[in-house]
Amino acid sequence: MFYDNLFGLLRVVVISITAYTALILILRAAGKRALSKLNAFDLVVTVALGSTLSTVLLSGDIAFAEGALAFAMLALLQWLVAKLSIHSDFVQQITRAKPRLLMRDGEICADALRDERVTRAEVYSAIRGQGIARTAEVAAVVLETDGSLSVIARPAEGQVDVLDFLN
Repeated sequence: MFYDNLFGLLRVVVISITAYTALILILRAAGKRALSKLNAFDLVVTVALGSTLSTVLLSGDIAFAEGALAFAMLALLQWLVAKLSIHSDFVQQITRAKPRLLMRDGEICADALRDERVTRAEVYSAIRGQGIARTAEVAAVVLETDGSLSVIARPAEGQVDVLDFLN
């Protein structure tokens, strides 16, 4: 059967509009962090929000107010943990990954590649993606906290100071 009754279809339409609107408003109130590139902690919250949204939309057992409260609680908890991680090294270590140097001065850091489960091919692909033809032209490749690879070209003069905190 395609549907149980028209009331069920109407409920999904109404709840979809209201829940989607509530989720957008809550995410806007939560700030840019809730919509930023994801680290592991942010990804968990995003998946939880999506799961909550689908449950609210499709389950007649969950009232809209309960779903909206769940959205708000997830956004509040994400905000609270982000705030705590700014003020507490312990919370930051638990919730945030650290960037990892994968290549320095054109030389691959083999231990870092192995530890982070990144292949040489992925590093070389990121370098090519920046239009760099030779590894000797690369000051560094960094695995960022969101899983992306940043390629830093060797400057014409001076030192690269954005790597100082990675030592």
